[in-house]
Amino acid sequence: MLGSTYPHQVCSAARALEVVGERWTLLIVRDAMHGMRRFEEFQRGLGVARNVLSDRLGKLVDAGILDRVEYQERPVRLEYQLTDKGRDLRPVILALTQWGDRYVPHPDGPPRLARHIGCGAPVTQRSVCDVHGVIDNAEVRTVPGPGATARERAGEPTPH
Repeated sequence: MLGSTYPHQVCSAARALEVVGERWTLLIVRDAMHGMRRFEEFQRGLGVARNVLSDRLGKLVDAGILDRVEYQERPVRLEYQLTDKGRDLRPVILALTQWGDRYVPHPDGPPRLARHIGCGAPVTQRSVCDVHGVIDNAEVRTVPGPGATARERAGEPTPH
């Protein structure tokens, strides 16, 4: 994972990567979105070492992305459920998946397809302007926001 301090950088992407930027973490979230709930399911599906999985699940619970929920009393057994914060990662996972399908495709085609529950039509991630609707990614630029540094507000180049 990235270091946790950025003394000369104010960056929302870097802060987000501190929470979900490790490879196993996003794959766990992906699998939770596909319906996995139990430790053994994640471990079997990912083939990740048990200690690594335990650590990542704990961090996702601590970050509020997953909840640990008891599903059996004797013996106590727990499962992991996505929170609203975790479900809000769906567009990120979908965009990353579709980027992978386009630029590093599997030879047999996409292993999973995103479909609208209501009608079955394909779902894609797009840039959307609040005024003009769907726009080309080339039409997007970032500008300093309220949390920008004084240098950024002054128009000076920044490293991110």
